[in-house]
Amino acid sequence: MREAVIVSTARTGLAKSMRGSFNQTHGAVMGGHAIKSAVARAGIEAGEVEDVFMGCGMPEGATGNNIARESLIWAGCPVTTAGITVNRYCSSGLNAIAFAAQQVMTGAGDVAIGAGVESISLVQMGGINLNHFTEEHLMSVKPALWMSMIETAELVAQRYNISRDASDEYALQSQQRTAAAQAAGKFNDEIVPITVKMKKLDKATGTESLVDVTVDRDECNRPDTTLEGLKSLKPVHMGGQQVTEGKNVTAGNASQFSDGASASVVMEAGLAAKKGIKPLGIFRGFAVVGVEPDEMGIGPALAVPRLLKRHNLKIEDIDLWELNEAFACQVIYCRNKLGIPNDRLNVNGGAISIGHPYGMSGARMAGHLLLEGRRRGAKLGVATMCIGGGMGAAGLFEILPA
Repeated sequence: MREAVIVSTARTGLAKSMRGSFNQTHGAVMGGHAIKSAVARAGIEAGEVEDVFMGCGMPEGATGNNIARESLIWAGCPVTTAGITVNRYCSSGLNAIAFAAQQVMTGAGDVAIGAGVESISLVQMGGINLNHFTEEHLMSVKPALWMSMIETAELVAQRYNISRDASDEYALQSQQRTAAAQAAGKFNDEIVPITVKMKKLDKATGTESLVDVTVDRDECNRPDTTLEGLKSLKPVHMGGQQVTEGKNVTAGNASQFSDGASASVVMEAGLAAKKGIKPLGIFRGFAVVGVEPDEMGIGPALAVPRLLKRHNLKIEDIDLWELNEAFACQVIYCRNKLGIPNDRLNVNGGAISIGHPYGMSGARMAGHLLLEGRRRGAKLGVATMCIGGGMGAAGLFEILPA
């Protein structure tokens, strides 16, 4: 079978939803900017891209249309380039890269893009009703399908004895690792600056205005975070509703609402060699698995073994891990259950400190895995996600030296 190589990756910085720089930016602008930048970095013509797979966790409100198609047109790709929006909720961006690679591997195309985008600001917090009506039969057989993600995280913490202290300590580690990575410029080779209009509120007068801002870094990290500060936060429920004491999840040990986009160019290995393009890595495999919806956070603990078994690999064979930090408690469970060494896991922080634009995160993590893996001389890397509704996904990448 043909090999699919990742020849470039590019993304926006991640901005805080509602209060951040992308609070007035259409998804196609973010997605288009990531695609255009990835194509430029690959050193190819936009017309060479045959298909764009774009993950989006909430595509029903992203544009009212096909966000992949709109993004690629914004990026300057010709109308002959096709696009499809992928939705497997939080793993959508990772799944999009897998689909792009599988298309190349099967000979259905030579050049494709795997990407992800999310505007929580304009969709989830912009008037779209996410509390969709339920279906009678599903509610009778699997009501947890409508359970909030915070509730599922609380259940994981209770069932598997993950303490609040452990969650807060992990959250602090994430913040510290991201702060150190930002100071060292470790995200500079993936973020491409973009200037947009932002709605800004003057707290003194209550007036709103549109201002020009340039997003050239991730905005969500809190480098001054302390363990004492994390421990002082009260547990929260969906929408900020306070719940009883003894709960685990707080605003400090959960992923942050954020907006952004990421894209990677995937190409047939022989074509890349012919063009003189040195790839970042090789897509090696992908696995998904279903779990109970009420403990969706444990998905990686089942998806990873399935992936590694298919490739005759063990945990110790993987040099670098990106496991989406939806909630600290579920990362701790998966890390401990799988036996992932802490010094190989989310080495530059994750969604708790960087942010989590649902459908974009997997694409960002895959790109970061390749770039950070190259810096470290790593050979194999895995990106893995828990998924709302009760699933897990994991992708295997071979990392190539510069």
